[in-house]
Amino acid sequence: MCGMTGWISYQRDLTRHRETVTAMNETMACRGPDDEGVWAAEHALLAHRRLSIIDLEGGRQPMVADGQAETEAVIVYTGEVYNFRELRAELRRRGHRFRTDSDTEVVLRSYLQWGESFAEHLNGMYAFAIWDARSEELLLVRDRMGVKPLYYYPTDDGVLFGSEPKAILAHPRVEAVVDATGLREIFSVVKTPEQAVFKGMHEVRPGTMVRVSRKGLRKTVYWQLQAKRHTDDLDTTIHTVRDLLEDIVERQLFADVPVGTLLSGGLDSSAITALAARTQARQGVDEPLRAYSIDFAGHDQRFEANIQWADPDTPFAIEVAEHVGAEHINVVLDNRDLLDPDVRYAALRAQDLPVSTGDMEYSLYLLCRALREHVKVALSGEASDELFGGYTWYHDQDAINSDTFPWHTPFRKGGGMQALRDVGLWDRLRLTEYIDQRYREALEEVPRPDGETGVEARMRELNYLNLTRWENFLLDRKDRISMAVGLEVRVPFCDHRLVEYVFNTPWSMKSFDGREKSLLRAAMSGLLPESVLERKKSPYPSTQDVKYELALREKCAELLTDDAPVLQLVPADGIRKLLEAPIDAYRVGGLWTARAVPERLIEFNTWVTEYGVRVEL
Repeated sequence: MCGMTGWISYQRDLTRHRETVTAMNETMACRGPDDEGVWAAEHALLAHRRLSIIDLEGGRQPMVADGQAETEAVIVYTGEVYNFRELRAELRRRGHRFRTDSDTEVVLRSYLQWGESFAEHLNGMYAFAIWDARSEELLLVRDRMGVKPLYYYPTDDGVLFGSEPKAILAHPRVEAVVDATGLREIFSVVKTPEQAVFKGMHEVRPGTMVRVSRKGLRKTVYWQLQAKRHTDDLDTTIHTVRDLLEDIVERQLFADVPVGTLLSGGLDSSAITALAARTQARQGVDEPLRAYSIDFAGHDQRFEANIQWADPDTPFAIEVAEHVGAEHINVVLDNRDLLDPDVRYAALRAQDLPVSTGDMEYSLYLLCRALREHVKVALSGEASDELFGGYTWYHDQDAINSDTFPWHTPFRKGGGMQALRDVGLWDRLRLTEYIDQRYREALEEVPRPDGETGVEARMRELNYLNLTRWENFLLDRKDRISMAVGLEVRVPFCDHRLVEYVFNTPWSMKSFDGREKSLLRAAMSGLLPESVLERKKSPYPSTQDVKYELALREKCAELLTDDAPVLQLVPADGIRKLLEAPIDAYRVGGLWTARAVPERLIEFNTWVTEYGVRVEL
């Protein structure tokens, strides 16, 4: 929920600059359409846009904790803390008094009680800033898995921060500049922790807090994945996963507004939908759970199976909804929807960066917009494939044995890598060297238990790379696209208790029957139709309509003008080479394929123009 921003300056009287932070805050109106607020002190300006989910009347922000004589601390907060009711009870026993029923106040009071160690008590998805008025220090905190975004921009006498880069870029002293490192992040299919693409800007790393004082910035890691010996047998492990998921889904259903699910008909989203429907029935909720799917007009007739997609989603989504008693809403799109300039700009504006997955981003935006007509909160299946080994690269020996990020194997096989070479970007940006550097850095972080070798050691590496790199890319995309329409998406598989447990479960258990996600399939046995339990992993859908490809080529051809900003990077001959490829060469979309490259060049051009980006090479 919500969006936040702020400005800390130790050499200015910021009470005279309230209009600046108000303008920064306005950039996130979509994240918080229900309310807004600004708090000002001499050296701190904090602003908030609210999407009201819990305690609709009492949870207004910025929220202030007053002591006997003065303000102690102020918070701006986005996200949800799912154990806030238990924490509130504990804090009351310790003498704290509460004015609201919101989780925001619980987070603020937890900080006053436990100091910096308070984040260890929180279970949820969150990002927040706390101004400690007693010491005049700012604390920026991001949740363990990085579900909610948080950016900052150090200045000569403090810091600017925001839920999204657009808030920081709205400050008059910040210019949108992208250097070679930022360009490599955009085109390399690498999501490096703390890299924000824009020069001078950073992300708060998941599981980390950044404290800002007159002495400068200090980073503290309060959570990270650790290697532990798994002592449970297979049956116990299966039951533990099921028990954890039941508790997680029940906690994440809590809201004072309508809740739905995103349902593809795959194992992950079906599991969440089934658990949510059963929980609501047990709680006596009268109305059926709403489950939303995406489809493309004519997709069932033109669908062709390939390495990523074995079958269409819709029949399985319908079957799951009927099986669990949910109301199924199928959002059907056509090329006009995907090519709508307003939709494409909305997706670009949501992410502040050129799109990475092409039509998937536009369809996701339209799906979220359809959900928002009926619900404010949706549960989604992100992180299951990373945790349980669902992706093809967990089971492709080429990817397992490759000396790079495993998702670069389908990137190579799908033609995306060659397309970048064809336009000259691969060599110009020295992407081979950049990817190798980032891969080595990531491998050095992997926690390794004593004595683990061979397949188990390598699969732990893949698990870590997926959870700390690839998953961060997907979580950022889902948050930014959904919040652009004021929809809060919750991700049960990112609960840190489940992540810690499954990360340390041996690969032999995760694949005990020789298939992807064996452990999760077993945990969901008896809850889902057999057809879904046995279904091959299928990614988020992408259109296979050749007419979309033809329209995309027309847009790409429009880049061949003298003043197209993308020509700073890519020569016209490179773009012509893309356009000369056989018409079906780019038909299948998605991040991995050749079609993603012209899509990304088109959006890069729009991004540089709309954001006034200055490119430094």
